[in-house]
Order: sequence, then structure tokens, then C-alpha cells
Amino acid sequence: MRKFLDHNGNFWIATAKEDSTMDYKGRYYMYLREENGTEAKGYALSDVRWNSEEVASRTLKTMSDVELRRRLRSARGRG
Repeated sequence: MRKFLDHNGNFWIATAKEDSTMDYKGRYYMYLREENGTEAKGYALSDVRWNSEEVASRTLKTMSDVELRRRLRSARGRG
């Protein structure tokens, strides 16, 4: 799990959620949600996938705020 600021100064949480399929490849995907919950839902980025929760956690910890904001803009544009 990783906390970051969007371009408006709101805190967001980037985390990994588990896909409930039987396929273990890419079982975890990126999920973004606003920390204070003013948005009714979060955003799933199903194109960003990891094989394990440990790898997802490590990757999220090393992602820059710029990258996370870019991913958030992309997810909002889709949603």
C-alpha cells in the first residue's frame, strides 16, 4: 500500500487487489482509491498486474508520485 497526493492535493491510496480467478499469473492488480473516501468508488487498473502480493507491494513502494498521478489520471479518464 502506498499513499500519494494527486494534483489537487488530495491523498490517494495505491494498493493491490486480488483477482478471484484460478489463474495465478498476474493475479494481483493495481487499485487506486481516495483516502478520505469522497469519491464513491476506487479505480481498478487491470492492465497493471503482479504475480504475488509481495511483488506488488515492492513495486508500489518504488513507484514515483509522478507515475502514480499519471496512472490515476489514466484510470479516471477510463472510468
